[in-house]
Amino acid sequence: QVQLVQSGGGLVQPGGSLTLSCAASGITLDSVAVGWFRRVPGKEREFVAAILTRAGSTRYADSVKGRFTISADNAKNTVYLQMNSLKPEDTAVYYCASGRVIVSSMTSKNAYDVWGQGTQVTVSV
Repeated sequence: QVQLVQSGGGLVQPGGSLTLSCAASGITLDSVAVGWFRRVPGKEREFVAAILTRAGSTRYADSVKGRFTISADNAKNTVYLQMNSLKPEDTAVYYCASGRVIVSSMTSKNAYDVWGQGTQVTVSV
């Protein structure tokens, strides 16, 4: 059974940094794409970043480019989302997801079939 367990998140001031982790069991993350998505109450879950290690591909939403970095540690079977220069509008519940996704579908939430439990990120003074 594939399972993704998230950690990290919390409360941070604007301009601060946080790192989210997504650890997998039941699958090796370098064989699938891993994406990060976020949801604000009342809105659709939106794409944040994704990595497809075997293709050497990463994707970022325009709103986080230059501030967020997605990376993978294959030895730990864990994907990270390093978030810098956080803004209040980054406040959301963040989810990681995995799936056998092709490069052209990395930004689509419908392409992923296993999801983590979600973790709250709040950016506020």
